[in-house]
Amino acid sequence: MPQLTMPPLPSEEDLTQLAQRLGAVLEHHGACLTTAESCTGGWVAQCVTAVAGSSGWFECGYVTYSNRSKQHTLKVRPQTLAQYGAVSEATVAAMAAGALVQSGADCAVAVSGIAGPGGGSAEKPVGTVCFAWQRRGGRCVVRTEHLDGGRRAIRCRSVAIALTGLLELYGD
Repeated sequence: MPQLTMPPLPSEEDLTQLAQRLGAVLEHHGACLTTAESCTGGWVAQCVTAVAGSSGWFECGYVTYSNRSKQHTLKVRPQTLAQYGAVSEATVAAMAAGALVQSGADCAVAVSGIAGPGGGSAEKPVGTVCFAWQRRGGRCVVRTEHLDGGRRAIRCRSVAIALTGLLELYGD
């Protein structure tokens, strides 16, 4: 997947349009989505369920904010979290895989990041967000973005990137 440029701050209408496009693509493929979210707190799932008819292509969403919930709910290995941290490509890949197993859905997106204002470090500053997209039986695509702005802007951009990545996963 090519590296995305910093998107402008999406509006609610932009997010709705992305979710509607995604719904049409998933319906066309007869596919069902699951989400595994940390820093976005269920915002991706909220966007897709705001689309009328989403029950035909959205299975469920997991908000696993703590490491414990990532382990318990999505079966992320404690060793993965200890070695790479919650905000890592290894962790979001495990979150996506776990969401697919737990839900039975056909595709998954996982998001974990540091939205701020605190919590960042020199290695992982505020705005570091990791994404994973996976289709059942396919390889997991992961990417780390470094997003600008305050907490709301980082979370909003993360939602747009998550939805856009799902569209790319299906070649749209």
